[in-house]
Amino acid sequence: MLRSFSGACVRRVIDRSHARVPEHAHDWPVLSLFVIGSYLNETEVGTRFICGPSAVFYCASARHRNATAAVGFEQIEIEFDPSWLGGRLLPCPPVTLWTGGRVASEARCLARVCQSAPREDELRAALQRFLEGARQEPAREPASWIGAINARLRDNTALRVSDLARVACRHPSWLGSAYRQATGEGLTETAARLRVERATHLLRETGETLGSIAAAAGFCDQSHMNRTFRRILGRSPVTVREERRHFRQASQ
Repeated sequence: MLRSFSGACVRRVIDRSHARVPEHAHDWPVLSLFVIGSYLNETEVGTRFICGPSAVFYCASARHRNATAAVGFEQIEIEFDPSWLGGRLLPCPPVTLWTGGRVASEARCLARVCQSAPREDELRAALQRFLEGARQEPAREPASWIGAINARLRDNTALRVSDLARVACRHPSWLGSAYRQATGEGLTETAARLRVERATHLLRETGETLGSIAAAAGFCDQSHMNRTFRRILGRSPVTVREERRHFRQASQ
């Protein structure tokens, strides 16, 4: 639990690799904000594989289950009483998923707010702004070239923009802005996040040294890993390693 208020609570939820979270529902609405990792999200409105900046809104009693992929998954959950939020901002469908684009970028900002120990009024205002903007953004499928770019980055996070532009058959200057607009983060941010995902998996699920993990995850050195963790997760690799005892589910 990160924060608890009279009508809302903020949780950091961590799932280890290949964990299966059984079907469940919440008494209050929940907004799930992607941080790192990937998972299969199964709900009454469909099944989606989520592996990048995104947000999922669940109405109260909306049932869902997750199957985490190979690097685990970390999210921020905001569960709240609708009367605490105020206004008529809640999406109507039982489950609403936003992936990529402006809403995903705003979801990343909201996740950072949640991890900065906000006051109750700050959290409520930030959540209101997010939902007000998100309901005006139509859901859309990612462009076909996004998957190819992401696959190449997962294979090699050191690839240059020019290398990736050849994959998409586009000009490098076009690719950078188009990718950010489509996914909610820049190419260098995605590469850094993927390194953090690899390192986080090793920190939480192996006993390897920090130096060997930094090398295996594609960082220049341990200091580079420390700086990147601070920027993306707001905490150090040592702190992340200690979080292994807070896994929501054991591997099955």
